[in-house]
Amino acid sequence: MKPFSFLSPILLFVYLHFLFCPNRVVAQALGNQTDHFALIKFKETIYRDPNGALESWNSSIHFCKWHGITCSLMHQRVTKLNLEGYQLHGSISPYVGNLTFLTEFNLMNNSFYGEIPQELGRLLQLEQLLLSNNSLAGEIPTNLTHCSNLKDLYLGGNNLIGKIPNEIGSLKKLQSLAIWKNKLTGGIPSFIGNLSSLTDFSFVYNNLELRRRYSTRNMSPQKTNPHFHNKCVSFEYLLLQGNSFNGTIPSSLASLKGLLYLDLSRNQFYGSIPNVIQNIFGLKHLNVSFNLLEGEVPTNGVFGNATHVAMIGNNKLCGGISDLHLPSCPIKGRKHATNHNFRLVSVIVSVVSFLIILSFIIIITWMKKRNQKPSFDSPTIDQLDKVSYQDLHQGTDGFSDKNLIGSGGFGSVYRGNLVSEGNVVAVKVFNLQNNGASKSFIVECNALKNIRHRNLVKVLTCCSSTDYKGEEFKALVFDYMKNGSLEQWLHPEILNSEHPKTLDLGDRLNIIIDVASALHYLHQECEQLIIHCDLKPSNVLLNDDMVAHVSDFGIAKLVSATDGNTSTIGIKGTIGYAPPEYGMGSEVSTCGDMYSFGILMLEMLTGRRPTHEVFEDGQNLHNFVAISLPDT
Repeated sequence: MKPFSFLSPILLFVYLHFLFCPNRVVAQALGNQTDHFALIKFKETIYRDPNGALESWNSSIHFCKWHGITCSLMHQRVTKLNLEGYQLHGSISPYVGNLTFLTEFNLMNNSFYGEIPQELGRLLQLEQLLLSNNSLAGEIPTNLTHCSNLKDLYLGGNNLIGKIPNEIGSLKKLQSLAIWKNKLTGGIPSFIGNLSSLTDFSFVYNNLELRRRYSTRNMSPQKTNPHFHNKCVSFEYLLLQGNSFNGTIPSSLASLKGLLYLDLSRNQFYGSIPNVIQNIFGLKHLNVSFNLLEGEVPTNGVFGNATHVAMIGNNKLCGGISDLHLPSCPIKGRKHATNHNFRLVSVIVSVVSFLIILSFIIIITWMKKRNQKPSFDSPTIDQLDKVSYQDLHQGTDGFSDKNLIGSGGFGSVYRGNLVSEGNVVAVKVFNLQNNGASKSFIVECNALKNIRHRNLVKVLTCCSSTDYKGEEFKALVFDYMKNGSLEQWLHPEILNSEHPKTLDLGDRLNIIIDVASALHYLHQECEQLIIHCDLKPSNVLLNDDMVAHVSDFGIAKLVSATDGNTSTIGIKGTIGYAPPEYGMGSEVSTCGDMYSFGILMLEMLTGRRPTHEVFEDGQNLHNFVAISLPDT
């Protein structure tokens, strides 16, 4: 008899495995094919991959070795898909719902758009769904409730709309819920109190408001506060700033014994700060700034350290510890003693005030009619859409020199890419250290906010914020003009252009017509007359089709309908292009713009600047042309 080989048990096990468990082998093979097919479909919906994150996603290697993919060792099924921060552009394929072993799905900090697929509700083992900082739209899928193992749900920094679905309340294992900076409406859902594992909770910068209930007596709407009860003791971070909450601050916040950070700023809360909040002993930071709060500030707990609380923008608060520098609260006894005298004084003051106000109504009305001319010093940037400093910093690669396309007296212009605009833009950053730069920003906002013309540069958005150093920052964002300024075409040899640029006579005539059309609109068709004051080739930009656009309204003047001109101090415009009378202190007028336009035309037709070195001893561009064309 042959000796028994030690390999025999192993071979016997393999034989029996294939004999009695064929379905398991086939199921594993089919599962691998399903995951592979789902990943291929996911890749097909991505149309831009600037960093080459998906270059390894091909048939040359197993999909478990593709970049961003993690598979289980036993089944070779996809358990993690992590492509965070690769600037991918595209939509999320519904085939992701077939990756049934997936536990982590991370697409944060990209440019995915479209709706979140309902098919994600099939991912029963999903623990982390991380989709923050994209451009996703639509509503939050209701069938995420099937993902019963979900612990982290990050949907912030998108364009989601609608209400927060109540179905999320069934996710009992949820620990972090971040849906900040969307366009969500409605109120704080009641299910929040049932999520006993929830520790991080951020709804900041949405359009949320207090939900309303109706009285059974008269069916009139009544405001109710968000309610927090003992089941919420695990809350550590509660961020509700930048919404539309109003009413009083709920005293039920005191039940959140584990709370470390509470931010209620930039809402419409009114009334006093509940004393019970000082009983949250672990609270390290409280921010109630920019609300309508009033009354006495508590002094214990978090209120005992001025560096741990922020409450600016509430002008009726009083008391508190001395480090808060709030006014003292009135003494109740003294207030009661002087109440009677106050009534008598108030009646007298009311009568006198009424007579004074009545006597000035006609004067005030008359002054308003005389002074309807708007002031350039009044900021009107609230009428413009705004962009954050972070977006501008990222879109211009930190305002790098490689993106610098021009500079002037009040700042510099950079080429950039903004996700919100979807194309290349020009970012004009004002150098606020220069005298007059801040006023130039307001002037340009005022001049461009309501004007629309094919030959005027269009302002897309603006930024009035602080930079990473905490210094004031102001910028305007315009359409990017690929063909640069008219000056680069008229004088390429002077500006060291990379390639020669020439304009034929037809191009020059078209540009002259475009500029004339823009001036006619500013002078004759605007609701308020606008005088540009600085028309020159460097302020005329050309787009892809060589259509001219007048730009740089930093020293422009608005003139009311009742005035024919407006006065100015000092020289307006650029030497050579500004009319001589401006240098003598004359008033700016439409005639000054037409003088600059005439000089611009002569420069376009002769190719010489008005400040050319040959123009001296009383000679100028106008005389040069007159001598050259004696018969005209």
